[in-house]
Amino acid sequence: MLTELHIQNFKAWQDTGSVRMAPLTVIFGANSAGKSSIGHLLLALKQTARLADRKRALHLGDLQSDIDLGTFDDCLHGHDRKARLSFTLGWRPPEPVTIRDPLTKSGYAGDVLRLQSNLKADARGLPEIESFHYELLAQGSRTLSVRHGLDEGGKPLLDVDPIRLVHAPGRKWGIERPEKFYRFSDVTLARYQNADALALLPLEVERLLDALIYLGPLREPPRRTYHWAGDTVPNVGVRGELAIAAILAATDAGRELNRGYKQRRQRFDAFIAAWLQDLGVIHSFNVRPIAKGRKEYEVVLRTRAQSPEVKLTDVGFGVSQVLPALVQAFYAPRHATVWMEQPEIHLHPRVQAELADAFISAVQSYEDGQPRRVQLVIESHSEHFLLRLQRRVAEGLLKPEEVAIYFVRDGKTGAQFEELKLDIFGEIENWPEGFFGDDLGEITARTKAAMQRRIQGEGQTHA
Repeated sequence: MLTELHIQNFKAWQDTGSVRMAPLTVIFGANSAGKSSIGHLLLALKQTARLADRKRALHLGDLQSDIDLGTFDDCLHGHDRKARLSFTLGWRPPEPVTIRDPLTKSGYAGDVLRLQSNLKADARGLPEIESFHYELLAQGSRTLSVRHGLDEGGKPLLDVDPIRLVHAPGRKWGIERPEKFYRFSDVTLARYQNADALALLPLEVERLLDALIYLGPLREPPRRTYHWAGDTVPNVGVRGELAIAAILAATDAGRELNRGYKQRRQRFDAFIAAWLQDLGVIHSFNVRPIAKGRKEYEVVLRTRAQSPEVKLTDVGFGVSQVLPALVQAFYAPRHATVWMEQPEIHLHPRVQAELADAFISAVQSYEDGQPRRVQLVIESHSEHFLLRLQRRVAEGLLKPEEVAIYFVRDGKTGAQFEELKLDIFGEIENWPEGFFGDDLGEITARTKAAMQRRIQGEGQTHA
């Protein structure tokens, strides 16, 4: 689970500052303010980690990738090629991490990892890794520090504290440059007798990014039939195109969820159907094969108890748009981080509020008797979504530390984060100006217009 983000010189962001990430993190802001670019950078990090080419520091994307960020110049703040793109990821691994020195038998353990990477443009304008820095922390105190990159003279360095690296006999060759934005070269680690354990750090980065799931703001329209051959899909897809396959795969695997500790378990498809019903968008929901032994499936539902069954394509667009968001929130594996853009799109205001309850349940839900510990990062424009979160905090169903709410505004140096401080009563202590438009201005203008029309009406009556 991500605990911290800090990004410098990326697109609209000169400096985000250190951003606290909670199990449920919600980001509000005006259109084109820079909200989405943060999730896009994380997606680029994920596709870089999966890339076979270890020499490429950052895979910005192509026709086959989930995200295409253009050129490195496009990514740098102000298109300044001399700027350094820096980012820090802080996260809590599923289990504590221990790095052991085989020579001294000492172990260095921690429950939080932090990676800080610095990239620059090379002579061709492509991203090049300059340095990275790992920190292992236990209860907020650093237990291990690993710096790898180039020194002031441009020579590669590897500095580990408090471990003292010892050369292996006959292997006093030079240190290789870092690979990607987070990896040590195998040749570099082989240079020392006691550096093998450091390979665990890049593995933890890859585990974090492999558990990162992204759902974009534009979901695919519904279809009359869906194809599923029995495979297990990793997620619902960037456009939600695999949502039905995910329902079928989870149900076929016998997955059962409940909404909280000691609450009733439900089969995955019934669990999703129950949430759709609670949201108020349908009365019943079913995914079934069009014929026995076929790989084609249809989604049928009733909008009301007395209504006939109809296909997903024959009801309002909102159902098909919220379905991937709902499925992804609960289909994601334990310890996953799910980044969603505008899950409330095409939904009635009341349903937007109910969706907040579904996402609270997603971060608090259990599976196989264990908390799922899924993290949701939501980009939203919905005031109704926020109001429901405030209400649940006031009711004690959501702790203030379980949620982080941010407003993105335009500043003098680019986009800026402002965290909304939520007290135990669900009140926002630092409500930003223009957060959801100028409500007072709208009320004032409407009142003036009504008064003027009354005056005009009275004048016409007297005339």
